[in-house]
Amino acid sequence: MKHAVILSASPRKNGNSDILCHQFMKGAEEAGHTCEMITLYEKKIRFCRACYACFRTGKCVLKDDMAEILEKVQKADVLVIATPTYFLTMNGMLKTTIDRFLPKWQELGGHDVYLIITGHDSREGLELAEKELSAIFRNLGNEIRGIIWGENVWQKGEVLTTKAMEEAYQAGQQM
Repeated sequence: MKHAVILSASPRKNGNSDILCHQFMKGAEEAGHTCEMITLYEKKIRFCRACYACFRTGKCVLKDDMAEILEKVQKADVLVIATPTYFLTMNGMLKTTIDRFLPKWQELGGHDVYLIITGHDSREGLELAEKELSAIFRNLGNEIRGIIWGENVWQKGEVLTTKAMEEAYQAGQQM
């Protein structure tokens, strides 16, 4: 049995990225795994100040929700990273969160990672986000196990009729 932490950067509650996160969770839980979804837009996450105090202390000087998120990420077996694409890449909420990994960056490896990338573009328009996220998480010492492409979706709920629904469910089952 594994435990997955899902970081959803969807600004819309139950938006396309969230829907795929829930589908992944459904598959994982039916296979006997546990999941916790963290909706980043519901958290207080400030921008990194690049003060590097965390290099000395292992803690960020900013007092917000990131310390709790980092603790959960460290303890997880599996990470699911979900983002809609904005101008061909991850959205700002996810980027701000990743920047705040700095205090624990050397302790964030060893996870199986699944990426959920959604957007109104076809796969070609979503690939930059995948390349960036894959590079980031591999660089931290993780293995990318799967990518769920929520392509050609824009309006809330459009992903419900796509093959990404089954792909998200199957990824959860196989995590």
